[in-house]
Amino acid sequence: MRRILAALAFMAASPVFAAQGDHPALHQLFADEWERGLRDNPEEASSQGDRRYNDRWSDMSLAAISARNGANKAALVRLQKIDRETLSEIDKLNYDTFAWQLKQALARQTYREHLIPIGMSGGVQTLDNMVELLPFDSEKDFQDWLARLAALPALIDQNMVLMQEGIREGIMPPAVLMRRVGKQIARQAVADPAESPFYKPFISLPDSFPEQKKASLRRQAAQLIAGKVVPAYARLGKFFDGAYLPKARATIGASALPHGKAYYDFLAAYFTTTDLGAEAIHAIGLAEVARIRARMEEVKREAGFKETLEQFFTFLRSDPQFFHKSGAELLLSYQAMSKRIDPELVKVFSVLPRLTYGVRAIPANIAPDTTTAYYQTGAADGTRAGYYYVNLYKPEMRPTWEMMALSLHEAVPGHHFQFARALELERLPMFRKTAYFVAYSEGWGLYAEQLGYDMGLYNNPYDKFGQLTYEMWRAVRLVVDTGMHAKGWSRQRAIDYFKANAPKTEQDIVNEIDRYIGWPGQALAYKIGQLKISELRKRAGEALGARFDLRAFNDEVVGTGSIPLGALETHMQGWIARQRASAALPASPPAGAR
Repeated sequence: MRRILAALAFMAASPVFAAQGDHPALHQLFADEWERGLRDNPEEASSQGDRRYNDRWSDMSLAAISARNGANKAALVRLQKIDRETLSEIDKLNYDTFAWQLKQALARQTYREHLIPIGMSGGVQTLDNMVELLPFDSEKDFQDWLARLAALPALIDQNMVLMQEGIREGIMPPAVLMRRVGKQIARQAVADPAESPFYKPFISLPDSFPEQKKASLRRQAAQLIAGKVVPAYARLGKFFDGAYLPKARATIGASALPHGKAYYDFLAAYFTTTDLGAEAIHAIGLAEVARIRARMEEVKREAGFKETLEQFFTFLRSDPQFFHKSGAELLLSYQAMSKRIDPELVKVFSVLPRLTYGVRAIPANIAPDTTTAYYQTGAADGTRAGYYYVNLYKPEMRPTWEMMALSLHEAVPGHHFQFARALELERLPMFRKTAYFVAYSEGWGLYAEQLGYDMGLYNNPYDKFGQLTYEMWRAVRLVVDTGMHAKGWSRQRAIDYFKANAPKTEQDIVNEIDRYIGWPGQALAYKIGQLKISELRKRAGEALGARFDLRAFNDEVVGTGSIPLGALETHMQGWIARQRASAALPASPPAGAR
């Protein structure tokens, strides 16, 4: 899963690109909207490596949210004044992608999602994680962070206003998830400012700073944390425990919210970038679960296991040979796994990204409530590497047989590869380089897991079973997400279905189900995206026969940047046609087409 500070205002291009485009008015619009996005969402600007707004937070007042929505409407009007038919092919794709994003942002606003500003996966209670994204080299970097600490109480108060409005309108999160959030808030109310995660940048200050300057910065940080930050979180905690949590809903499905059925239908279309409805997605999920389960039976036999598949699941979940004894050992194994993958990339790509990546532990304060791993993109200007974050909480629950598939998905050739390559694409506006369409991006991540076979990395039955487990995991999502949000399934029914079909550990399964409850529709995109990319690979192989080049196919898919699946299909159909036109081709598909 790619970790993002999502903001639908980021639907534009960089100013430096404005003069390079085929249509000046179009690219000026992209440039203007990119700048607006950076101003409106300083956290995202920081994550992109833009330091201009590192001293502030987003304005989350109701007035500011309304103003941003109005600006999106104005941008769409401005876009529609441009004659699409006069554009080059690349600008038509830019135009269509930009229009899709703006229209989706406006439609999404009608469901008032901003009235649930916090959840177990993040919110104002986890803003200390921004420390991982920021540079702390100059005195200004530290002064900017002090300014953010001083402004944090106002942001917390704005979030409380949104939550109060959510209570009034009946737009409330499920209680089962909010109990975790209360603990996250409580962790911020530290007695000693130096123990606050917000204080972390001041522990090791640059050696070049005079001792007097170091002491001054540390004193200011401690005063702000003790005098402003901790009291603000204490105020939030009191409001949360006394007023918000008691009003959280007992139901779990999005369909229980105001306009809930329409809301979930919208989310399914938004995240998959298709017109597939909940019933169709549920049916696809059931079929994929059955197919993958049959393949699991084959690999179980390959491993020499003679008992039932359910007993094999139990064996994989519990046998000590599959688990590390400490988080430190687990982290070292993940780092070694990444080094093992890197040299094999040339088997499936002819173009490799220049931006490097590293492997880090998920911060301990959020690890218990966080998924197995995620990827944090590098800075757009190349000043910060990408990072593959892995969960070291309870290493005795993190099996070794899942590590290969997970690393292929989150690092290379998965998320780091695709996002690093996108940043290097020429003649694309920044909104295309940094775009994140879940179906494309997560579909690519799941497809990348399967590339492990082409790279020769699944060389024992347990690693193969790990890949199947991860594919099953995404197929199960189609069933349980639609089940809970559209078909009235209980949380326990979803947990039981997951357990019956994948050997994930209890901790992982519960965290995953709760994630789907809190993020309706998002989990549908992974499998739907992978199925489309795999279908396009098969179609290309059948059309090109012996001339099918897996490396060229993969280069072309990742070379589009993140776009809706329909746009990807159109683009790849054009690529196939151009390849066929280059020479007379044999009809038989090669093995690599799968």
